[in-house]
Amino acid sequence: MAGHSKWANIKRQKARVDAVKGKVFTKISREIIVAARSGVPDPAGNFQLRTAIDKAKAAGIPNDNIDRAIAKGAGKLGDNAALEAIRYEGYGAGGVAILIEALTDNRNRTAADLRVAFSKNGGNLGETGCVGWMFDQKGFVEVSLASVKTGKGRRSEVTTEINEEALLEVFLEGGADTYELVETDEGTLAESFTDPVNLETLSQTLKEGGYRVTQIDLRWIPNNTLEVTDPDQASSVLKLMDALEDLDDVQSVTANFEMAEDLMSLILA
Repeated sequence: MAGHSKWANIKRQKARVDAVKGKVFTKISREIIVAARSGVPDPAGNFQLRTAIDKAKAAGIPNDNIDRAIAKGAGKLGDNAALEAIRYEGYGAGGVAILIEALTDNRNRTAADLRVAFSKNGGNLGETGCVGWMFDQKGFVEVSLASVKTGKGRRSEVTTEINEEALLEVFLEGGADTYELVETDEGTLAESFTDPVNLETLSQTLKEGGYRVTQIDLRWIPNNTLEVTDPDQASSVLKLMDALEDLDDVQSVTANFEMAEDLMSLILA
């Protein structure tokens, strides 16, 4: 799983760069619009909206932007261009399975953009259902195990001693299926997966236990993986992942490849 962990770290770093570029603002704002449109436009009674707002605040999106996205989703701004959630599926080089979730107001444009990204990077966009059966949807919760110190206008993360037994107990109480400690550039994180319908319960249990929940999400997890060892194939797969994630309409990209960390580092160097 080393390659997978490195790819997760790379995506975290990329998210910070995208935030500077404003890309993440667009993606999360769309999540807020869809959440407000699909349920009540009040975060107190809409877990999906509450989660999207938490993401927005973590990314530094101004409150005015958040309020505007909620109003847009509630139909208060007179914008009738409905965003549609669509799942696309395809293959990367060597048969790597790729699942893409998009929010779009023009499915023809999105499909065309995806088709170009696949064809330019050794893959092909497939039919609905071609790889979806290889993935299971899970609720994902991330907890930061670093305490926050503030002072003189500075904010820093300080890793504290972790009581794993107490942490595991809270995860189990919340209905977690899996639990793992992960070392990242931001310090130690605890990551957990649960049934999607249990996601709100798990996140709330962790918060009530005094833990700082830093991410709540729904993710697609491959139920089998394909190891990529050929450098040319690995390069094509990573370039494809980047190209897909850079598209404005794309919200998330999941693939079932595994890759040795040294190979990934060599390609990304």
